[in-house]
Amino acid sequence: MAKGVADALNGWNAVKSAELYGVDAWGHGYFGVSPDGFATVRLQKGGKPVDVKFETIVKELYDRGMSLPVLLRFSDILASRIKTINEAFAKAIADYKYKGVYRGVYPIKVNQQQQAVKDVVTYGRAYHHGLEAGSKAELIAALAYMHDPEAYIVCNGYKDEEFVRLALGSLKMGLQTMLVLESLEELDIILSVAESMKVKPRIGIRVKLSSKVGGKWSESGGDRSVFGLTPSQLILAVDRLRAEGKLDCLEMLHYHLGSQVPNIREIRDTIKEASRFYVGLVKEGAPMGIFDIGGGLAIDYDGSHTNFESSANYDISEYCADVVEGIMLACDHAKVPHPTIISESGRALIGYYSVLLVDVLGTATFETPESTTPDPDLDSKGVPECIANLLDVAKNLRTKNLPEYFNDALYYREEIQKAFKQGLITLRQHAAADRLFWSILTRIRAEVPKLKYVPEDLLGLDEAMADIYYCNFSVFQSLPDAWAIDQLFPIMPIHRLCEKPARSAHLSDITCDCDGQIDKFIDLHDVKRALPLHSVREGEDYILGAFLVGAYQETLGDLHNLFGDTNVASVRLDEDGDIDFTDEVEGDTVEEVLTYVEYTPADLVARFRRLTDAAMKAKRITALERRKILASYENGLRGYTYFEI
Repeated sequence: MAKGVADALNGWNAVKSAELYGVDAWGHGYFGVSPDGFATVRLQKGGKPVDVKFETIVKELYDRGMSLPVLLRFSDILASRIKTINEAFAKAIADYKYKGVYRGVYPIKVNQQQQAVKDVVTYGRAYHHGLEAGSKAELIAALAYMHDPEAYIVCNGYKDEEFVRLALGSLKMGLQTMLVLESLEELDIILSVAESMKVKPRIGIRVKLSSKVGGKWSESGGDRSVFGLTPSQLILAVDRLRAEGKLDCLEMLHYHLGSQVPNIREIRDTIKEASRFYVGLVKEGAPMGIFDIGGGLAIDYDGSHTNFESSANYDISEYCADVVEGIMLACDHAKVPHPTIISESGRALIGYYSVLLVDVLGTATFETPESTTPDPDLDSKGVPECIANLLDVAKNLRTKNLPEYFNDALYYREEIQKAFKQGLITLRQHAAADRLFWSILTRIRAEVPKLKYVPEDLLGLDEAMADIYYCNFSVFQSLPDAWAIDQLFPIMPIHRLCEKPARSAHLSDITCDCDGQIDKFIDLHDVKRALPLHSVREGEDYILGAFLVGAYQETLGDLHNLFGDTNVASVRLDEDGDIDFTDEVEGDTVEEVLTYVEYTPADLVARFRRLTDAAMKAKRITALERRKILASYENGLRGYTYFEI
């Protein structure tokens, strides 16, 4: 019976796979599973949604000569996210009869790639969605792309004179460029440069709130946060501006909670505190008029809709309503005009934008079937006692005594390892005993489902026996947050989703580093310690997708083991509904990544050529072999840094 038919008869189908991987929970309508078992992405054709199979996209990439791993970018999704957040704020403003407006800005640091910034500007134009720059380089990029006189350019981060001069120059040309004070020292620079340029600066102050939030980035707020002014420093800045006759330059209050704030209650609390600062500055005589709530709007990576650090217990509509209501109540109570609201949502805007596709190169399994024939290296009459005891465990194993014999097996395995170190057992005996140990654990795992109650000792057995799937990518380059801060990303196969996954796996990359693996996965109730996957069939591709990787991952990726940027393709639908690759960027070659670490390709070839010449003179290789070896070296320099088929 065919595998697909058998799965169908056993009640497994694409719907079950969607539930297993939680696609409907975290996919936000952008991703799904087709009835015939393929992961899909929702694109737009003439304004109408169309679900496109990732399998189809991959086949077209192969036909165009592009190989995996590849990062796919979806402009349609980014356009939808910009529309969603702007319209949610517009609705909240209308519902509460708020008298100000909303203006979003995109923090370039979240994804600094040229295409990402270009797409934000393009699709944000209808909403006057601006940009946030936290460095001189980001400001230079922003000024080249953001020419909308109604959109804001918010300048955060530490600023030298050149940074300030650029910002004030753009302000003089008609852009709404706001310079945010991160320290008192910056005020001197801003006032001095503004005087020399004969321009009135537009100044914001970043304040340190006492409120702190949960999640992985909680240190961005509170008294110990790196950026911003304390209440006493804020008053010093106000007094300095008043003394200089420049208090009318102070227009904006800014604060930042931290990225990915999972709990809406904490967001409400900070709005209350920040509103008091805003009202206080108005009472001090500053014109104000702009309230920048920074970032923090979370996305639901695991689909649990909770205040877990990889989730959010609120949606965009609730977030916008709470922000608008909180600011309005404070201003109305103090009889202060409603300000323009700015948010710097980056992750929520661009997280869904990118999907990483990787192919599985091979697998390793710890599962060992029980041998049907006696192992000559485990002859019970001639083996040490520790091996004989392990043989007894295998002989007497029954369902009713699983925990006891599981712990016995672990103990005797340690004794066998000690005996091997002491030279008391041979290499062959050690290898045979290792096979026996894993066959015992395989049998125990098969018996566990028969138990009414699973003892605590056996709860981690699936994780301990998870397969290793070797994938063609670098965690450090493409999913650095999975390694650095245990960020969870949704990961699933893009095909065979009408088949029930029969394996549990950890993912290993192809770097030469034990940290290059992913062994924690999303789950609606907890963190899953192994990912359900299908057996890899010989001669067939098995492709996994890592979703919601648009925020930070490209920017933070590094060159560990000199694996460079992957291939990139931007995907849309044309008017006929055919896949249109609007941008294709080839991944780094070996030659390119070597130049990043100060090698010169011509020098490398020259040095290697001298080695081949010496080997030929010493009669170790022939002239023909030399030519082939040298050609392989030069071809390697031009090749993709990842595994090439």
